[in-house]
Amino acid sequence: MVVDPDPLYFKLIKIAIILVVSLIIFKWSIYIVKRIGARFSFDLTLIQVIKEIIKYAVIAAALTLCLSEFGVDVNAIIVSLGIVGIAVGFAARDTLSNFIAGMFILADKSFKVGDIIEMSGKKGKVIKLGLRVTTIKTDDNKIITIPNSTFSSSVHVNYTCLDTRRVELDINIPYELELEETVKSLVKAASKCKWALPQPKPNVLIKEMTDTGIEAIITVWVEDPWNVDTYRSQLALKVKGLLVVKDCQEYVKE
Repeated sequence: MVVDPDPLYFKLIKIAIILVVSLIIFKWSIYIVKRIGARFSFDLTLIQVIKEIIKYAVIAAALTLCLSEFGVDVNAIIVSLGIVGIAVGFAARDTLSNFIAGMFILADKSFKVGDIIEMSGKKGKVIKLGLRVTTIKTDDNKIITIPNSTFSSSVHVNYTCLDTRRVELDINIPYELELEETVKSLVKAASKCKWALPQPKPNVLIKEMTDTGIEAIITVWVEDPWNVDTYRSQLALKVKGLLVVKDCQEYVKE
């Protein structure tokens, strides 16, 4: 009979040491990655992906060492995984597709951490881009987790891929108002908004003529896409009074 040279309690101590050392390695690795990323201005998305890779690598190494302490032949397990690889592949095809999609998102730079995106009616800021899922936070602080593979099959909008964003406000100009003066008043009011960019200049576009008045749209360019809804509301309050005849005339005379 073969006697195990290491008693159970000794193996448990070694496993505990392996787990503690693995945790320390993981923490220090993340710290080094953050320091290097900050020094060389690495993209935050890339840093998060590297952190994910380090995490799974440390977990795999720790699990391998723990199993070996109990005499489990890791090489045999790897061979067995090769034999049942097809079955595992079918079972984990969603996870694999999410992983591959995450790699494509990183390579294509479709979006990155900090961008504001919208997909399937859900809009929010990307706070984490992992190997399997992307996490976004809405403007009302809801956390939404989206599988990466979804971005391969669904259309998504990136509101921050460019430096500026346009705020649009639909209005109705009554026929009683003089059109040219009203347009000048609206443009002037929009230009006075602190958040409005001077270029491109605010503008009023005429859409159509209806029974109640002239349908138009005010466009103002801004730098902060996260506050577009707030800016639209402020713009509406600012131009509301200008759609009255006397108020419009007084504004033009200023």
